[in-house]
Amino acid sequence: MLHIVLIEPEIPQNTGNIARTCAATGVHLILVHPLGFSLDDRYLRRAGLDYWKDLNLSEVMSVQDFFQDYGEKNLIFFSARARKSFFSLSFSPEQDTYFVFGKESSGLGASIIEEYKDRCYRLPLKEGTRSLNLSNTAAVAVYEYFRQLGFPGLALSDGGIIL
Repeated sequence: MLHIVLIEPEIPQNTGNIARTCAATGVHLILVHPLGFSLDDRYLRRAGLDYWKDLNLSEVMSVQDFFQDYGEKNLIFFSARARKSFFSLSFSPEQDTYFVFGKESSGLGASIIEEYKDRCYRLPLKEGTRSLNLSNTAAVAVYEYFRQLGFPGLALSDGGIIL
């Protein structure tokens, strides 16, 4: 199973868009507190539209709690400061995978990047471009994961299952 982890997200619209992607693909969303908004925020809800009822959502109360509970899992970190391309990875359906994203203003903390530098990846960008929007990056990562696995359980727009 795929899990998206947002460490201390700040912008409700980004989290709402990611929640919508997670609901539409069956991905588990983990929000690590503190959040820069309330889960009742109208912008969060508007971005997620009516998908909230379909969302598999968990909350973790702190970064320390997250690493205590999930630190030994298959964590893949996204950072604009990483040197390795996310597209160099291969995924297996037998292993739970966690895509971990930092907050919009500063990304993952330096201590996280240092400790997990061998598991930090980025999306390729044109020279001089700093980063992509958080929700766009998460969507690209989710669909690359499912592309590699043959889109299991995801349907075409006409209701057929992608083979």
